[in-house]
Amino acid sequence: MKKTKSPMRVAAIMGVSALAIAACVGCGKTADKKGDDSSSSSKAPVTAKAEKVNTTSGTVTTTVDMSKYDSGKVVRVWLPVAQDYDYQKVTDVKFNAPGAKTAKINKDSLGNKMLYIEWDADADPSTRKADLSFHATREEVTRPELKEDDSAKLPKDAKEALKGSKLVPVNDQVKDAANKIVKGKKTDLEKARAIYDWIIANMNRDESVAGCGQGDVCALLSTKGGKCTDINSVFVGLCRAVGIPAREQFGIRMNDADITKNQHCWAEFYLKGTGWVAADPADVLKAVLKNGWTKDQAETKEKAEYYWGGYDSERVQLSEGRDVTLNPAQSGPALNYFGYPYAEVDGDAVDYYDPANFTYSVAFQADAK
Repeated sequence: MKKTKSPMRVAAIMGVSALAIAACVGCGKTADKKGDDSSSSSKAPVTAKAEKVNTTSGTVTTTVDMSKYDSGKVVRVWLPVAQDYDYQKVTDVKFNAPGAKTAKINKDSLGNKMLYIEWDADADPSTRKADLSFHATREEVTRPELKEDDSAKLPKDAKEALKGSKLVPVNDQVKDAANKIVKGKKTDLEKARAIYDWIIANMNRDESVAGCGQGDVCALLSTKGGKCTDINSVFVGLCRAVGIPAREQFGIRMNDADITKNQHCWAEFYLKGTGWVAADPADVLKAVLKNGWTKDQAETKEKAEYYWGGYDSERVQLSEGRDVTLNPAQSGPALNYFGYPYAEVDGDAVDYYDPANFTYSVAFQADAK
């Protein structure tokens, strides 16, 4: 998938406060693009570049130790590799797997990069160790001027973002729910905002959910509780159900030395006339839970305004897309999403929600300022 720059990359700040944003957001521990318009030559308007945005910059290192698994077994590992996307620049990708039969960076059909490592059955278990690092610089996203132009054509990536997936279907249940939420709203911008506001008002973060959650939209419309993939998948699914392209992006927080459990999922919707627009109701709801806020108090409303069109810089995108087949293909079923290391031992998947027993860790070293 071609990675190009979104109009939001050069958008003007709309006066929303960006102070004290990152301290209470994330899926793990504490505080824890791009289109190919083949049908039209028209492009979304570009607004004046923001004079200043926050940036986060440093090195992310994933370390894998598969030595605990018995000898005589084939061990395969796939690690997400960040690459250039809107708002982020990735350089200095390095890996080390001296005991492996194979260690190679590949791409899947969705354009996601991954380091594939394989130790054959003859490998000494003590040699099944590897590490991957990359340097990432991520910019804060600030809300652009949200202009709507119904005559604009959808680029290829926006058309793809209208399609459902296994756990984010565009079916009658989701359409019925979405139509009730957007009743009386005329424009795509009004509809997307109504969905965003409904999620903040009606859903809640549930700390008992493993990892970032599964994002099973049909179930979530009833339970209304989950983590970032759950909450933001509902936003994506409801948008798609009323004809608004939307997509999830999967990454990890760059906000601590140990970020092993800091995976995060966020969302974007496509607005004709503007381009891809940020939305992260899950971070709003995490802030509500962590700070003990009510839904209607000023701090919640301020956070909701910030994440409507904006993101903090303390994150790096690793992949996008659902129902993922890795390269080379895993023995198990398609992955719901590829935001965690994935491994198989003699074809049996290892639980990536349990890094201590997998075993892997992820570290972040911020650049000196």
